[in-house]
Amino acid sequence: MNLLGPELVRDLVSLIQQAEADDAIRVLVFKSADPAYFISHVDITKIREYRQEAEKLTGEASIGLLFRHLSASRLVSIAQIEGRVRAAGSEFVLACDMRFAARESAIICQPEAALGALPGGGAAQHVARLMGRARALEVMLSAEDYDADLAERYGWVNRALPAAVLDQFVKSLARRIVGFPGASQLTLKDRINSITLAPVEDFRRDSDLFAEGMRGSEAQGQLEAAMKHGFQTRDAEMALGSLLGELDGR
Repeated sequence: MNLLGPELVRDLVSLIQQAEADDAIRVLVFKSADPAYFISHVDITKIREYRQEAEKLTGEASIGLLFRHLSASRLVSIAQIEGRVRAAGSEFVLACDMRFAARESAIICQPEAALGALPGGGAAQHVARLMGRARALEVMLSAEDYDADLAERYGWVNRALPAAVLDQFVKSLARRIVGFPGASQLTLKDRINSITLAPVEDFRRDSDLFAEGMRGSEAQGQLEAAMKHGFQTRDAEMALGSLLGELDGR
């Protein structure tokens, strides 16, 4: 179910390092080979381990700063979303420069509030800027699953497209971008980031708050209840929004 654990973070760090070192690579497209899951969320049993892998790129044990590095990179990143993308998975696609979702299968969620925690990978920074205050609070406090069409309306993704055309659309867009002069694109991305990308300090603060929250008794109680309901298992998380609504870890 594509949990974001140390192996996935290690591979992402390696990919970014290799791509940034190769001037011939200008665009990265991320998609999942699992039709049901893009990235589900972090592996809550390996938080320390995946944070250590992130540190190898940024110098700090934070996936929020790893994701922000991708946003600030010269590389243009595109998320092609099919299946479920939640929590840190949502934060990863939010860190990408563009997001395109399959209308039939994409589901997006920021479930941390239901577990007694704050998103630690940049969701608050991105969602508030993309959606505005009211909708940002709605999606984050509700911890509900949002389909591709509603995510498009809210600004979570650029476009919701039929699955049959999604792959070709993303490929055509990536090739079109690569066909234009690179220097001006780099300057343009830098200027857009200066307006819309939150400072490193804000990402660092969210990362620290996530770590603190996950150690708290409220979060521990909710996580224990969630695990009893099948949290972090493939079948149970097909409808995670419903599962979270049934929790009572008090």
